[in-house]
Amino acid sequence: MSTPRSRLLTNNLTLRHLRMVVAIVEECNLARAAKRLNMTQSAVTKALQEVEALTAVRLFDRTNRGVVPTLFGDTLADHARLMLHQLSNAEEHLADLRDGKGGRVAIGTLLAASAELLPKAIAQLRRERPKIIIKVVEGTDDILIHALRAGELDFVVGRLSERRETAQVTHEILMEDSACVVARRGHPLTRHDNLDLAELIKWEWVLPPHETNMRRRIDTAFRDEGIEPPAHAVDSVSLLTNRQLLLDTDYLGVLPVQVARQEALLGSLVILPLTLGATAGVIGITTRNNTRLSPAADAFLDVLRNTAADLRT
Repeated sequence: MSTPRSRLLTNNLTLRHLRMVVAIVEECNLARAAKRLNMTQSAVTKALQEVEALTAVRLFDRTNRGVVPTLFGDTLADHARLMLHQLSNAEEHLADLRDGKGGRVAIGTLLAASAELLPKAIAQLRRERPKIIIKVVEGTDDILIHALRAGELDFVVGRLSERRETAQVTHEILMEDSACVVARRGHPLTRHDNLDLAELIKWEWVLPPHETNMRRRIDTAFRDEGIEPPAHAVDSVSLLTNRQLLLDTDYLGVLPVQVARQEALLGSLVILPLTLGATAGVIGITTRNNTRLSPAADAFLDVLRNTAADLRT
């Protein structure tokens, strides 16, 4: 049931107010927010005063670091982003109904999906909808899930997150995943037919950061063998950096199986003969609960499902 205060917001808060709050939160400066919105600074200040009067709370504090959102400001900005994103979806939905094959999709991706599944799905979707605009954002699951919940992404595809704060999202499994230990072609370990982790611990490693699901699984694989994980590994999710480091040195790395197979086919890296059982998991799609996607995003999900089915066969 709505309260007088909520009705006051519903009846008086405008899209201009919402865009203004988001701009100030992201710019941390009234002058930059005004320039971004093509408004004068005095107009932004007046609009901010209007919103604070409507909400009856202080949304921002002025500090020597700039304009800093209060808890109320951050909360309103989160809701504003979602509402603006939904409005953008509505605009795209109407454009799709009018024009047919256009639209825009923003996708978050983790490394496990970026080597084969996502590129194949993008190519297929672009054949079906040549006017579609696709934005791909790569990162760790903590960053991507936050962006998803804020409405900045339509969905995330990759190894499904195990983080507790994903309670407001829905997971859909697409295919199984695991990881392989890789090294450069000609590495001394490539001359062995069988290896175990105990033989590998003396080498230098480049691994995903500790906050990732994959790193937790890798550490478990070592501990299952009674071995402490590498203590001084290079922590990186940059595929280009990791790849070049592996090619230039005798470092060892761990890559999702799809990525490792692609590198092996190119002839640059070799998959070492051992199994990391603890790294078994699933690749899937993560979406926000209770959110209707645009037709373009729905079409992409269908293509992802079909592409994953083809890769499983």
